[in-house]
Amino acid sequence: MSKITEEELKTLTEQEQKKAAIIHDLGFLETQKHSLNHFFSQVVKENEDSKKELEEKYGKISVDLKDGSYEEVEDE
Repeated sequence: MSKITEEELKTLTEQEQKKAAIIHDLGFLETQKHSLNHFFSQVVKENEDSKKELEEKYGKISVDLKDGSYEEVEDE
């Protein structure tokens, strides 16, 4: 049976380990991406709910997020 050199085997082994690590990291990143998308959806819903509450209290308004002042918004 013929064999490759120890150095060639070491090179191939290291490359396979790097590929496995990258695949692992990509899976981890995909899981993080899914979690962040879910969290973003929650924040968007909370924001929409807050806007509805403000609209019920103040009517249609545009709020300046710097100081909390608002102006009424005219329907077109």
